[in-house]
Amino acid sequence: MNSGSPQDGSSHRRFNPYRWPNRRGDGQFDRDRRGAGGYRGEGGGGREGGGGGKDKSSWYKMIIPYGRKYDKKWLLTALQNLCSVPFTPVQVKESNALKPIQVHVSKALCRVSLLMNPCPPPAILNTQLKPEDMEHLKQCMAKRFDGSQRALDLNNIRTDPDLVSQNIRAILSRKTFMDAVVKIIEENIPELVCLNLSNNKLYKLEDVADLISKAPHLKILNLSHNELKSEKELDRLKGLKLVELWLDRNPLCDQFKDQLTYISAIRERFPRLLKLDGHDLPPPIVFEVVSPTTTPPCKGSYFGSEEIKVLIMHFLQQYYSVYDSGNRQPLLDAYHDGASFSLSLPSSQNPNRCSLREYHKDSRNIKRLKDPSTRFRLLKHTRLNVVALLNELPKTHVAFSILSSTTLLSFTVSGMFKEVDGKSEDAVRAFSRVFIAVPAGISGLCIVNDELFVRIATTEEIQHAFAASAPTPSSSPVPTLTAPQQEMLSAFSLKSGMNLEWSQK
Repeated sequence: MNSGSPQDGSSHRRFNPYRWPNRRGDGQFDRDRRGAGGYRGEGGGGREGGGGGKDKSSWYKMIIPYGRKYDKKWLLTALQNLCSVPFTPVQVKESNALKPIQVHVSKALCRVSLLMNPCPPPAILNTQLKPEDMEHLKQCMAKRFDGSQRALDLNNIRTDPDLVSQNIRAILSRKTFMDAVVKIIEENIPELVCLNLSNNKLYKLEDVADLISKAPHLKILNLSHNELKSEKELDRLKGLKLVELWLDRNPLCDQFKDQLTYISAIRERFPRLLKLDGHDLPPPIVFEVVSPTTTPPCKGSYFGSEEIKVLIMHFLQQYYSVYDSGNRQPLLDAYHDGASFSLSLPSSQNPNRCSLREYHKDSRNIKRLKDPSTRFRLLKHTRLNVVALLNELPKTHVAFSILSSTTLLSFTVSGMFKEVDGKSEDAVRAFSRVFIAVPAGISGLCIVNDELFVRIATTEEIQHAFAASAPTPSSSPVPTLTAPQQEMLSAFSLKSGMNLEWSQK
């Protein structure tokens, strides 16, 4: 805090931060107090001019317990308005070192307590090194640089004889010197790969973080034998692509319960790390995308062989010609006596707001359903129960593509369907359906398991729905057959094991 008194120095009463304020309080202070934000901190040194003292320039440190509760701008303005002598804040910073014993806030009167003590001038006043000191520091760093390894050794640089002889104490924990070091690196050795900052009493890494942009090739960093107390300080260096890091002999190393936790916490911030405190680490698992990639285009139907394609396509054309008709009862012939069926909707859909609410009562999404009896009830067994549920679902018009397996006669049908009646007429849905079938007759199929998943179609899917010429089944009536055709139909029915109605379709 920098404060100055009037010229006479004796006509004004000195501001006493501990005096009990007027019971009614200061109107402006109380009014502004209502808008206080979050601030907890301490004022830096300040300069005060006095008329009676021998030392006409002294510095004071003003501490405001729990200052984080107040807005910084409001707090400084209020103090300046209330102070009986003018003062200028020189440095304001937050601190977590205050003990509860120092705190005294009168909440009833909405007052702020102040603790003021004499202090030396703050180091922030010397924001830059003198040109001659900067040159000495540069020469010292040049001697410590290994060009063959592109390595800079600044270990315990404050005791370097060349700097001490020039009465320079390079304390890297001070912003002035760290900024000077970073500037010299940027201007002279931006290709730096290895940097040793050990034994420099570093307790924060805020100023070291500038190396992320100033030394982009930095791979090895030694921060051992410093005073880093929290692993969160390392978050400031996340932008460095380090492969080797030294942190031993820092207080933060004692905060982990075991070595694995320690390695995990450090590697979370530096995923490419191969060596920590001189010990080799397992190779990292990284997924680095060198160049932008695009998702490959989705292909349509896929079949294991042409034979399976013919079999499945013939089956599905017959199945969906009945499914999209007004009467789904003939599907009984397509299901095994012991078949099972389940319907599922996305777990994120809200049943009260979702347009799929007509399907929710039959949805068997086990992520939502925890009751075993409900899960069992919604799993339909036997072909009668399966087709009974299918008849209750909205009438549709289906377009689909197929993914099949060559080993289990299991095939997945995915696509879109449009509801053709009911409350959501013309609504387009997306679906995925897994059939498990067994051979029936010579060349037929019989469903033993059917799983249907329905969701809301995206805008893009709706725009492209039914646009492509998919193998969409038709429900148009079959023309009258001639005598030779009827003979062929009977022969096909006999070989396939299907009845005449299905064989004719």
